[in-house]
Amino acid sequence: MILKNRVAFVTGAGSGIGRAGAQILAREGAFVVVSDLCEKRARETVALIRDAGGSADAVGLDVTDDAALGGAVTQTIADQGQLDILHSHAGVQIEGNLEEVDADGMDMSWRLNVRAHFVAARAAVSHMKARGGGSIIITSSNSGVIYDAGMIAYATSKHAVVAMTRQMARDYARHNIRFNALCPGWVDTPFNAGFERQMGGRAAMEDHVRQNIPMGRFGQAEEIAEAILFIASDRSSYMTGQALVIDGGECLGAA
Repeated sequence: MILKNRVAFVTGAGSGIGRAGAQILAREGAFVVVSDLCEKRARETVALIRDAGGSADAVGLDVTDDAALGGAVTQTIADQGQLDILHSHAGVQIEGNLEEVDADGMDMSWRLNVRAHFVAARAAVSHMKARGGGSIIITSSNSGVIYDAGMIAYATSKHAVVAMTRQMARDYARHNIRFNALCPGWVDTPFNAGFERQMGGRAAMEDHVRQNIPMGRFGQAEEIAEAILFIASDRSSYMTGQALVIDGGECLGAA
């Protein structure tokens, strides 16, 4: 197990990519603190981990509450004596163009997709410096390296978090703290609700994926989890400041 004796903290881990990532980290030996806005979903993830022989605890957490988020990270450090991996994953997808998204929608996008990642990383970094290193993974999107029609709040916040991740990577490389952005494309999870509404339903969204993704299909959360494991582990020990795109070729242009 390549993460034996390591401790990980994951936000937004009650479903989808966050859940699959927490499961694979635990499968490879890490003790995982699973947090989610819905504590019930977090506990369900923990149950899956424990049923598979892993170790984890659940935390109900609103990542837009700065004090609660920072406190949950520092409490993990206090309880476990260490924090080796932070996967700041929770985010929001608000659809619409400039005329359709109001200022509150833009603010919410930035609070969840940028500010929360900043707060989580800030809570972890001093401990990681003292410990001699760590891996911080921040979920962006392939919308952080390309653009989606009618997704101004989402695309701008996801581009911003890639820039922020790279800046933090530059600032902390000498401390052996690696920062990398995870940039999934179309992965079949409930997170796609905004795109589904925008496109007029599930059938239209599936048709879009078939027509516009060179591989012709959705990705699966378990496929993204393999990339999370790679970034979290020493397998990527010389990698920092990268935006790892996993999108079935969407960045290459339509099929």
